[in-house]
Amino acid sequence: MGFARHTINELLVGLFNYILYIEERNLKKHGVNVSMTEVHLLESIKKASNNTMSHIAKRSMITQGSLTTSVKKLEEKGYVERYKDPKDGRIVRLRVTDKADNVLAIHDEFHRYMIDKAIADLNLEDNDVLVNSLDNILKYFREEYALEMDPE
Repeated sequence: MGFARHTINELLVGLFNYILYIEERNLKKHGVNVSMTEVHLLESIKKASNNTMSHIAKRSMITQGSLTTSVKKLEEKGYVERYKDPKDGRIVRLRVTDKADNVLAIHDEFHRYMIDKAIADLNLEDNDVLVNSLDNILKYFREEYALEMDPE
């Protein structure tokens, strides 16, 4: 069992690092001058059902201070706009710009290609096993994050 644990650890760490590196290289190849952290923040803003600063910070697993700093940089680059909630001017909301949509399209295409390559040689049963295994890993991370955000 020690070998399997070691191998799974190496796979998870290696996959995480390679994906980030290759994603960033792909963006640079397309002339995009943003970090992967910024891209993932743009993605979080775009997909959020609630686009308030506090919700985006929680969704992105960062502090509101870190979000404010990142949003300022993304505003300067033309990727994000801040605006006041029309019903409650105390609430600041975020939206991505058309320029950000272009970056996210490149990012999404990279992910489609990566997944197609990853599962190209798998048969349907292998896909089910892989999906279930990855789903269990994701559940673990979500539970750990939930505990961190709301410690008992």
